[in-house]
Amino acid sequence: MKRSTVGAADKPTRRPSPRAARPRELKQERAVRTRQQVLDAAAAAFAERGFPAVTMLDIAEIAGMTKGAVYFHYANKEALATAVSEEFYRRLPLIAEEVGKAGLPPLQAVAELLNRTALAFRDDTMIQAGARLQIESASINASLPEPFVGYTESVTQLLDRARSAGDLPSHSAPDALGRVLVAAFFGAQHISWRLDQRADLVTRVREIIDAVLPMATSAAGKV
Repeated sequence: MKRSTVGAADKPTRRPSPRAARPRELKQERAVRTRQQVLDAAAAAFAERGFPAVTMLDIAEIAGMTKGAVYFHYANKEALATAVSEEFYRRLPLIAEEVGKAGLPPLQAVAELLNRTALAFRDDTMIQAGARLQIESASINASLPEPFVGYTESVTQLLDRARSAGDLPSHSAPDALGRVLVAAFFGAQHISWRLDQRADLVTRVREIIDAVLPMATSAAGKV
């Protein structure tokens, strides 16, 4: 009787069964949820107390887990500050994208962008934390994303379109006007935070729109 000449390389490869793969997927999903839980806890701590006053233990207690679990996902407080800042700068462009989907005329879109950003600063803890870390960056031994630039570009692009559409005087300078609006917005949100925990921020932003872009007042919307 002849022996089989089939070698090991010719043997069919066993694929993991669906039952074996599912536990790994569940483990990965849990890890993603836990990492987000830690990030949300860090944002809450940074927004309320500021980077210098927060410890990894504080973040662990807010997250409802051990300090070791926090360190498993983030090496130190600086890594968490970087992650929160990156999430802050990820969310700001999303606001501009949502405004873009609304199909508003350019000046109305500027007003809507500023209003929606004001709401985010008022209501979103991650945004509040990112703004505070931006102010405290000198105390953070990490390279944080460059502030203001992307948001200014979003506003300036809309203003440039408004000028092309004849909604702004032909001699107007979208770059300068964009810088003025962004400086006014971030100044207003800081003052509103210090004086009123941002409760009056939407009102302050409407005042900016009325003063700087009176022709877009009708687009500011009622929140």
